[in-house]
Amino acid sequence: MLGIGFAVPQPVAAASLYAVPKYAAILINSDTGEVMYARQADATRYPASITKVMTLYIAFDELRRGNIRESDEIRISSKAASQPPSKLGLKPGSTITVREAMGVIATRSANDIAVALAEFIDGSESAFAARMTREARRLGMSRTTFLNATGLPNPGHVTTARDIATLSRAVIRDFPKRYPLFSQVTFDYEGQQIGNHNQLLKTLPGVDGIKTGYTNAAGFTLAASAAHDGVRLIAVVLGGPNRIGRDNNVTELLDTGFEVLTRRSRGESTTVAANFAEPDDLSDSVMDRLTSEMPAADGLVAPPRPGTSAPVRRN
Repeated sequence: MLGIGFAVPQPVAAASLYAVPKYAAILINSDTGEVMYARQADATRYPASITKVMTLYIAFDELRRGNIRESDEIRISSKAASQPPSKLGLKPGSTITVREAMGVIATRSANDIAVALAEFIDGSESAFAARMTREARRLGMSRTTFLNATGLPNPGHVTTARDIATLSRAVIRDFPKRYPLFSQVTFDYEGQQIGNHNQLLKTLPGVDGIKTGYTNAAGFTLAASAAHDGVRLIAVVLGGPNRIGRDNNVTELLDTGFEVLTRRSRGESTTVAANFAEPDDLSDSVMDRLTSEMPAADGLVAPPRPGTSAPVRRN
């Protein structure tokens, strides 16, 4: 039964974040493409370190084409070494293999190594970022623009919850043998155990990826995937107010999604939205009012409405 290991949802969604101004979310059935839940799914948001899913997607493609090898050594440039945390902290001139680089990017979300990998593949981070955007368009991510390989703040580096779900589905579909990289709770780098920032890998049965993120402008972001009884769901939450709120919301989306599928298999007609005590999707005017009235919390800055500039301060 699809709901095994997941709590049966109640009519009231205690973990709902619908009133948080920068919140955006989507839940999809990865196998069928069905959108099971969406709120502000096409609104412009900042992806933070979920960006690195595309960084790794391109690295996986380069490996498949034979253009690079896992054993290739990447030299750390001064630019790469100067990236702010989260980082591995290698000094300029030191090296790391492609295999090791992918491991620490997937777990620690190391900004310095993401830049070094981008430079190794395309000569410069800017050239790599342009390639990321081209790849996004090819995959159907029509509202995404990548300007770096890390997700560090840049006003023009934007995406949507729907686009991140598209990317998540693509990496699972196109690189099934590489995808388990995202499920590692720890990665062994030269005897050091690098922990994964995605706590749901340890707390929610069935979850095997994908990527967390946080910047001051983006809030707390997470793309998560879980599989049960041959069915895979993908949940994306952007703009969470804190890590716990974000993780709880993703958990509830996945729990409810699997329960809805179970109930449908019994002949019931139900939806994920019907199990959440939320009003209809908020209009732009309401979002503008909430954004202006809500006090700053957890050091976060409200995101701009589409077409406006974004703050770039990062904690």
